[in-house]
Amino acid sequence: MKLFLAMLQFMSRLPIPYRWTEDLDFSKSYKGIIWFPMVGAVIGIISAYVFHCFYAVLGTGPWVSAAIYVSFLAVMTGGLHLDGLADTCDGIFSARKRERMLEIMKDSRIGTHGVLALFFVLMIKIFVVAQFAISGDMGYMAVLFSAPIASRTLMSVLMYGQKYAREEGLGNIFIGKIAKMDYCWCLLMGAAFCILATGTVLPFVGTAVFAYWFRHYINHLLGGHTGDTLGAGNELFEVVFLLLFLVNS
Repeated sequence: MKLFLAMLQFMSRLPIPYRWTEDLDFSKSYKGIIWFPMVGAVIGIISAYVFHCFYAVLGTGPWVSAAIYVSFLAVMTGGLHLDGLADTCDGIFSARKRERMLEIMKDSRIGTHGVLALFFVLMIKIFVVAQFAISGDMGYMAVLFSAPIASRTLMSVLMYGQKYAREEGLGNIFIGKIAKMDYCWCLLMGAAFCILATGTVLPFVGTAVFAYWFRHYINHLLGGHTGDTLGAGNELFEVVFLLLFLVNS
């Protein structure tokens, strides 16, 4: 349970008291991979409920409600994954050599490619979520609940059996360190949650295929993964999952 709470602290800004996890060895955090789907479930439940309150209860309309949902997701995670997306895109689209890409990704300043990546990802999320609401199908609650589960579950694809692209950094806690059994358990639990909630297999399986492609693509460019590419993966997997569900509906 302490590992679960530690993962909630690490991957969200939910008010988890520090005393609940203060005696946990942070260097062993990689064992918390089995709790990634549950972290996604907590974030998914809260964010889906917020959307429902604004759309169905307060009547703010599909577009405003979708914008609030996407904004709430960003706030609830402290923009952690969005920051990784921006840094990753600034680096990999700089058309520089590997070492320079990693330097750019480490720079706290945001560039043109990072801004464009944030704009397109956030806009696509808003448009897709609004479309779910406009369709009039209450199934949107299951989708909004499942998307954060799928994205956080599939982050494990970028960790298991992978190399860390830097000598040191926060992502090194997970990348290349998680056990095969924990990896399989994470994937199975995340897939079960998403498939049972939405009643369809395609979105999760399709997103998993994309996750493996993204892993290969980043490995080709950087020779490994970083905390930034993990964050980028989370955002992209969420978008792909939402789009695939929209296409499949």
